[in-house]
Amino acid sequence: MNIDWGSPAAHAFITNVGIITSNGPIGANAMAAEWTHQISYSPGLIAVAISNHNDATAENIRATKEFGVNLAATDQDVASSISGKSSGKNIDKIAVLKELGFAFYAGKKIASPMLENASLNVECKLVHEVKLGSHTLFVGEAVDVRVGAKEPLAFHAGKYWKLDTPIQKPSDAERTKMKAMVAAYVRE
Repeated sequence: MNIDWGSPAAHAFITNVGIITSNGPIGANAMAAEWTHQISYSPGLIAVAISNHNDATAENIRATKEFGVNLAATDQDVASSISGKSSGKNIDKIAVLKELGFAFYAGKKIASPMLENASLNVECKLVHEVKLGSHTLFVGEAVDVRVGAKEPLAFHAGKYWKLDTPIQKPSDAERTKMKAMVAAYVRE
């Protein structure tokens, strides 16, 4: 069964907005990837799902074995939209973003440009690639990390969101009660 892009099922997910940067045979490039996730603490691994449809970023990553992960901040929705609406094979998206006032810095340990003022920047070296249906999962090991001061941009139901209302975790008393209840159902 498929979960089609834009369908109610696909819109039920909430994700961050990764702007994946690369610099290879296609040139410097940025692409938006809502499927950008940390998958290991030690070593620090980040997985990015990239479409199998003739993608410039995938070609750059395969050629250079490295990429940048830039989690967009709440004021970088335009950067995300520009990065996700066209192919880096046809459009110099880095030049467009610079023209719009977005800044980049040179990666410390990779050749990819990194988006200034993102909520998180991670320079990655490719360690694994696996084709999974409509997308290929690129797994990179973190080689440099910069944590920004801005809140991350979220994506849900085809729209950008700002997270601003935290929900409290259960109280100590509630957690004690939950722990006792869970203990009562331990499988032998």
